[in-house]
Amino acid sequence: MNSPPSDVAAPPAPPAQPTPVTGRALPNGLAAFLVFFSSGAVLVLETVALRLVGPYVGVTLQVTSSVIGIALAAIAYGAWSGGWLADRRNPRGLLAPALVLAGIATAVTLPVVRYAGEVLRGGAASGILLLVALAVFVPAALLAAVTPLVVKLQLADLRRTGQVVGRLSGIGTLGGITATLLTGFVLVAALRSTVILLALALALGLVGIGLGWYLRRQEPTELPGPARARAALAVLGLVGAGLTTVAPNPCDIETAYHCARVTSDPARPSGRTLLLNSAQHSYVDLADPKHLEYAYTKWIGAVADVAAPAGQGLDALHLGGGGFTVPRYLTATRPGTDNLVFEIDGGLVELGEQELGVRPGPQLRAVVGDARMLVAGEPTDSRDLVVGDAFGHLVVPWHLATREMAADVRRVTRPGGVYVQNVIDYPPLRFIRAELATVATEFGHVALIAPPEALAEEQGSNFLIVGSDAPLPLEAVRARLAEVDPRVSLLSGAALTDFVGKAMVLTDDYAPVDQLLATA
Repeated sequence: MNSPPSDVAAPPAPPAQPTPVTGRALPNGLAAFLVFFSSGAVLVLETVALRLVGPYVGVTLQVTSSVIGIALAAIAYGAWSGGWLADRRNPRGLLAPALVLAGIATAVTLPVVRYAGEVLRGGAASGILLLVALAVFVPAALLAAVTPLVVKLQLADLRRTGQVVGRLSGIGTLGGITATLLTGFVLVAALRSTVILLALALALGLVGIGLGWYLRRQEPTELPGPARARAALAVLGLVGAGLTTVAPNPCDIETAYHCARVTSDPARPSGRTLLLNSAQHSYVDLADPKHLEYAYTKWIGAVADVAAPAGQGLDALHLGGGGFTVPRYLTATRPGTDNLVFEIDGGLVELGEQELGVRPGPQLRAVVGDARMLVAGEPTDSRDLVVGDAFGHLVVPWHLATREMAADVRRVTRPGGVYVQNVIDYPPLRFIRAELATVATEFGHVALIAPPEALAEEQGSNFLIVGSDAPLPLEAVRARLAEVDPRVSLLSGAALTDFVGKAMVLTDDYAPVDQLLATA
């Protein structure tokens, strides 16, 4: 029998048949719900995490970036791990435990972050990343594993892979979008972070238990891990929820934007300090609105004192309310002053009325909203004094620090009126120099009030920018500063020009405020 010639190709092998997937597919509605629910839960965690870590590390661009980055890393790791497990174990036996474990991890997150936050306070990058990871990574990774487990179960016919994966991927994205909008617009405004997370933990646990019961009825599958381990995890979840009630809580009140607390001054019975995200923000004396505790408020008061004849009422606009210290001061020192306050956080307005002696009326009106948007709607030449004192933690929001914002403030300020802006910066003082250059593009006369140690780049501090389209009453300001804070310096003219140097002008197109504030 002759062998076939070596140059003749062998007949093609028959096409490979699809390998069946272990276990029955889930009903389409249940599969869609699990992907939608687990994906949405990740975004709830991500949104609330910013509020959990804010009291300890602030709410800056770096913190926000860390929350987003860690959450994405958890999603990537969880999806990868879930897919790997789905190829090695029956996904039916893994889905319920993943949800229950995610619920336990969510419950444990609260006490872990609150205890760790006391140790990791500050703005160090390593501390921010570690605290955010403790808040997000484990529960988010467990939840991200759900989608590939569900996808594996639904791939009974590999000819429909693209349709199945695309549909479930789209449903997961819709779940994330829904959760983001619901949390940002409704939950955060209505509920405390503690309530949101414990409710989420409970929901995850109940869905996991219910899913496990349903799947075992449809197709008995042994849950992974010994019974003792499962019982221990259940106890851990209960302990985590219990520890939440005794863990240190830095908030008396959670507003839509801040973790707020009001404390009494032991040295001054009528003194009250407002803390936002654990940072001292405002000080008011309930019995004496003329008392200014913090140095920068004394500087603002000194400028306001000489901005017009003594006792004359002013039309004042305040960008940021906080503890309403300066509006109360102007009302007390200049009867008839019209104080209009733009405060983005309605919770702070309510807190001010309840605990800080704020009394709305003809001389004090508070409007809740973003100062940039509200200033744009103010009439031209309508204010004698504009006070910029808005902060996100210790940072001036970037959109309130640009040339376009300064131009709108100048438009609202009457000829001869004064704009004062409170700024915090640290050596090497890149932000204050840039903000001075920015304000100077719109106001023809600019001065700076600051401690000499801060001007010498020896320490961080508050700085007060003073701007006007008319010559400033510098000698009168110096004389008043000598009375209220003799150690402070007033910089103007050539000295100020030298200090600013070639600093960049911030614009809506380019305002890297957080980066300029980063210490070298």
